[in-house]
Amino acid sequence: MILHRYFARRFFTTFMGVLFIFFMIMMFLDIVEQLRRYASADAGFGAILTLTLLNIPQGVYRILPLIMILSAIALFLNLARSSEMVVTRAAGRSALRALVAPLVVALLIGIIALGIGNPIVASTSKEYEARSGALRGNASVLSIGSSGLWLRQGSELGQTVIQAQSANLDGTQLSEVTFISFAPDGTPSRRINATTAVLSPGHWTLTNAKIWMFDDETVPEAAAETREQFEIPSTLTPDQIRDSFGTPSSIPIWELPAFIERLNRAGFSAQRHLVWFHTEIAQPLFLMAMVMIGAAFTLRHQRGGRTGLMVMFAILLAFVIYFIRNFAQVLGENGQLPAVLAAWAPPLAAIALSWGILLHNEDG
Repeated sequence: MILHRYFARRFFTTFMGVLFIFFMIMMFLDIVEQLRRYASADAGFGAILTLTLLNIPQGVYRILPLIMILSAIALFLNLARSSEMVVTRAAGRSALRALVAPLVVALLIGIIALGIGNPIVASTSKEYEARSGALRGNASVLSIGSSGLWLRQGSELGQTVIQAQSANLDGTQLSEVTFISFAPDGTPSRRINATTAVLSPGHWTLTNAKIWMFDDETVPEAAAETREQFEIPSTLTPDQIRDSFGTPSSIPIWELPAFIERLNRAGFSAQRHLVWFHTEIAQPLFLMAMVMIGAAFTLRHQRGGRTGLMVMFAILLAFVIYFIRNFAQVLGENGQLPAVLAAWAPPLAAIALSWGILLHNEDG
């Protein structure tokens, strides 16, 4: 038990050191990138630093498997060079039993990253998108709530808020829709209820529309009129509506199931969010697979010039598994693979492969 605690402490210390190095490197690189991106927006250094600090958690979270494989390689190389693994084997403990403590630490890190890190990353990513969108002047135009979906469009004549009960996959066809227009001073000027609204280049086409005008001279209901078809100018495009969903990573893992349900109820495809949800749930297993891959090539006693070759093989295999996981995620988002298979197959396959290599090296 004391030996397991020792290996666990060594691995956790190594992981934190590698994490800190990558954090500092990414922070300096991101500051340069934000300065380049928003140089024309007259953003001060304080705003640039804030954007960097908001963007760094997402970047670090994305490369967490890389940090894990490098930490595992560094740990087992240090143990091999100091002959601690030789002493461990001489004491009657197999190398596979010594691997238990790092695997438990990797699992705990994955669970903490999922339960605490993911909501933090989602919050910072959402704030980063809002602040960067404000600097670029293209803030989100769509949100989805329990009462349906909400759109917003604007022009020099004022803002228009759009509420609909459901929509097609790209948000260009709305059902049971309400348009509320506001004058530049913020007072409501018009309300329109329609059965459907279809987005065409430059305008919305409404069917079965009832129009109320708000002014001081007439009673809105008395002056209301009904039209079979009615057009409202619009600057929205299908791409703007799709982009306004944001990325699944900007939604906390605990809120994803409810958000997926709202997407399905509103008529949008939730396949991308469903695949992301299962991928996040499988993240702890994927981190354990990275540790096992690192151990498979560096756990044995290193001799001569084979160390660099083994490290290269471990990193190469880790990148291959990482690429396969991303490729499976893309196939799952496109509907070519079930979400569960796309998310869970790569980490399970990586664990089986690395376990086979470990058994071959240890038992022949």
